Amino acid sequence: MNRKRQSKHLIVAIDGPAGSGKSTTAKELARKLGYLYLDTGAMYRAFALKVLQEKIDPDDETALNRLAEQTQILLRPDAGGICVFLDGKDVTDKIRTPEIDRLVSRVSRVKAVRDRMVELQREIGKNGGIVAEGRDIGTVVFPQADVKIFLVASPLERAKRRLKDLRAGGIRISLEKVLADIEQRDEIDSNRKISPLKKAEDAVEIDTTNLSIEAQGEEIYNIIKQKGLHFR
Repeated sequence: MNRKRQSKHLIVAIDGPAGSGKSTTAKELARKLGYLYLDTGAMYRAFALKVLQEKIDPDDETALNRLAEQTQILLRPDAGGICVFLDGKDVTDKIRTPEIDRLVSRVSRVKAVRDRMVELQREIGKNGGIVAEGRDIGTVVFPQADVKIFLVASPLERAKRRLKDLRAGGIRISLEKVLADIEQRDEIDSNRKISPLKKAEDAVEIDTTNLSIEAQGEEIYNIIKQKGLHFR
């Protein structure tokens, strides 16, 4: 006798470099599944903002460790995705600047900082029902994830997307500068000793260079169905 397959709360891990479409795709997929969108990058950005505000040397690991222990970061869902709270204050609109772009990779390569963030992320996702995106979700944070996706896109396309976001936020910057920042961040993220950006062995790679956000979300949704996974 065939038994009806029991549904479960899945963990969907989406990794990839800056500008590959992780955030927008993860938001759309979480909405479609009725899941929580876990933006791990926003947590690191919030911490980078505090480093900037406190005028901490990003190369001082002792100071960063102490600061991480004293920092509270909370993500709350809203109609547009999530709101990011740093020590009780909404910083959602303050963490998407070129200055934070350049700083976040430097502070996120510190082991004590990553350990603390991973601890918080695992607590949020311990019961499943999440779409988590970042750079080490499928390799470090949730290696047991039910579905692992690795998004890629050309550096120029990623720079164009980032430039569009920055200009929408009123930030004036050249495409050449954004491209240079993205290439520098790729170098740092891929070569850091702690949790480097890399594709998990069992992740499905999707090139988003010529895909719309809707197409990206639909492709991942179809991957879930093709794996025979049932969610609720």
